[in-house]
Amino acid sequence: MRPMFAKRTRAEADAAPDALVSRRVFLKAGAAVGGGLLLHAVLPPAVRGAMAAPAEAGSLNAFIRIAPDNVVWIMSKNPEIGQGIKTMLPMVIAEELDADWSDVRITQAPLDQARFGRQFAGGSMATPLNYDPLRRVGAAGRQMLVTAAARQWGVPVAECTTGSGAVAHAKSGRSARYGELAAAAAKLPVPDLASVTLKDPKTFKIIGRRIPGVDNPKIVTGQPLFGIDVDVPGMLYAVFEKCPVFGGKLKSANIDALKALPGVRDAFIVRASEANPGGDPQGVADGVAIVATRWWLASKARAKLEATWDEGPVAAQSSAGFAAKAKELAKGEPDSYLRRDGDVTGTLKAAAHRVEASYAYPFLSHLDLEPQNCTAHFHDGKITFWAPTQNPGPGAKLVAATLGISERDITVNMTRVGGGFGRRLRNDFMAEAAWISKQVGAPVKLLWNRQDDMRHDFYRPAGFHFFRAGLDNDGKLIAFADHFVTVGRRGTPADSANMDPNEFPAQLVADLEYGQSVIGSGVPTGPMRAPRSNALGFAFQSFIDELAHHAGRDPVDFRLALLGEPRVLVNSTGRPNALRDFDTGRMAAVLRKVADVSGWRDRAALPPRSGKGVAFYFSHLGYFAEVVQASVAISGDVKIDHVWVVADVGSQIVNPSGAEQQVQGAALDGIGQALGQAVTIDRGRVVEANFDAVLPLRINQAPPVEVQFLATDHPPTGLGEPGLPPVIPALCNAIFAATGKRIRTLPIDAAMLKA
Repeated sequence: MRPMFAKRTRAEADAAPDALVSRRVFLKAGAAVGGGLLLHAVLPPAVRGAMAAPAEAGSLNAFIRIAPDNVVWIMSKNPEIGQGIKTMLPMVIAEELDADWSDVRITQAPLDQARFGRQFAGGSMATPLNYDPLRRVGAAGRQMLVTAAARQWGVPVAECTTGSGAVAHAKSGRSARYGELAAAAAKLPVPDLASVTLKDPKTFKIIGRRIPGVDNPKIVTGQPLFGIDVDVPGMLYAVFEKCPVFGGKLKSANIDALKALPGVRDAFIVRASEANPGGDPQGVADGVAIVATRWWLASKARAKLEATWDEGPVAAQSSAGFAAKAKELAKGEPDSYLRRDGDVTGTLKAAAHRVEASYAYPFLSHLDLEPQNCTAHFHDGKITFWAPTQNPGPGAKLVAATLGISERDITVNMTRVGGGFGRRLRNDFMAEAAWISKQVGAPVKLLWNRQDDMRHDFYRPAGFHFFRAGLDNDGKLIAFADHFVTVGRRGTPADSANMDPNEFPAQLVADLEYGQSVIGSGVPTGPMRAPRSNALGFAFQSFIDELAHHAGRDPVDFRLALLGEPRVLVNSTGRPNALRDFDTGRMAAVLRKVADVSGWRDRAALPPRSGKGVAFYFSHLGYFAEVVQASVAISGDVKIDHVWVVADVGSQIVNPSGAEQQVQGAALDGIGQALGQAVTIDRGRVVEANFDAVLPLRINQAPPVEVQFLATDHPPTGLGEPGLPPVIPALCNAIFAATGKRIRTLPIDAAMLKA
């Protein structure tokens, strides 16, 4: 089972550090403009007690402003990509501040890492990085307000209490709202955040409460929030045509003809050798930019573009070629070994039962509902952005390198993001918009169309697994091997195409080995929701189910036997790390619970061609077990009847409404991937161009998803991603239970399931 950030790419390391933020937080106080209290919280990254990794440089900042009218303004520092973070993190501060949520107002911060620290949405890290520090920020503010009231009244601080945005002194019957005390509180020394008193979770009034997203009213009424909605004075619209083959170079284009078309302000060739001399895979590629007064006019002009390309060596690559090469490589020894425990060869020879199976999964596109876009205005040697990015800091660095300017001269206003899933951890669209704006000398909105979005993605990598396993006479798993064939360059797996040596069932089977071979590929790849886990979960948990069947064991019981007694399996580095270590007891608990709530033991009563499947997975600090009930028609069409999810993400769910929606969304996302999604490479280019070819889950396909959280004595963790990996194998295992046919290749082929 792949731990969260093993063998991270550079961008993932940027988005999710091993070192979590500690309780060492510093707070500065000042008077807000117009009166009131301004709290500037500086949270330097340090090492949480359980972590061994060193701290990283930088700081995290949170801002609270209390106005005289009792309104509490809380700055939301991270990008909002639909995961609810714009609501959740301010809830944490407001809870400890003891504010009345009806008085809270939330504003989106711009990129300013000197004030706010690293700002990103990725890795399900917002809760683990911020929960404890931001509680202390709120608690410090509460303490300052209480102290201000006690001094005004001449009473002991200990006799004062807070609640709903006010301080009260019961003995004298006095009370004051926070807005009345804010100016006096701003003049007080700031308390040591390590010693502030945090509330007993039993007294929480905001944390643990179902609170709608703060942007919901604007979303449902169609008010501008997203990058695609941005409109600035004097703005022009741009499209950018790139080679359909990855890495191809432009030879020629009919630029003069394009410039003469209605509404076109400019058209020009972009050379990567000028805009991206370092060859950054996220940077600007060769292409043709067309700028017009309206996007539709730019798009119509693009249809008349006549370009010739040097397609380069990637034009010889294809999905079919990758699959054939994987089969060829599987016949020999792996290029390298990720892990070798015991004597797999000898144990397999002696095993009472030997099982072999091969699994494969395709490239996938992120399918963000909002296509990539960015508005940029280069002027006076500086540039301002309005960008729907998950990772604005690296975006600013990329733009600085592209334009040859200082990061100090870059302003990034973060818009709400209409779908990220990892795609917008990459900022190629920012670099393109920056280069085009600089060339035309005006604010420009670059907007990709759906075809651009699907054919110029950083794809979830394809992969191939060739499993072998041995069972003894009692059905116990005694040997396990996987020859993993992945894509990459020069023998190194591509971004998000690697596997960790701790993948389950490592350390639970004495004789186990993981080999790896790499196929050369020029297809750009990157993290997708639950990177690596979204694919590895399918392959490993499906094969584990096969082994349970061959062992004649119930799939839940077989997994519980593998997990064994509760204990923590320390990762292969030998250094404790909560991001990587696997707690068998926590996983067994969610597995038992999901079996209970799903009626697993009663599944024999299901009608013909209906079945239940189970799977579990640990990723992004979350322990998830899931059961899917599915029915397969005579035609082979699959209907998902119900999904049950049980999760252990620690001691506290900050916003149950947002939490459930994240898990439900992750499960539905995985089901959609399994049922109809694949990206096919042919002659070095993507075949699929729109949603009619790559099938996102339709509303009539979406089953009920029932979510339960097990509260445990562990720090709260994120959950936008770990709900996805188990649902795909659980669905495939349900199909086997219904039909007796194994799904070993995704997406699911209904034709093979016909009765």
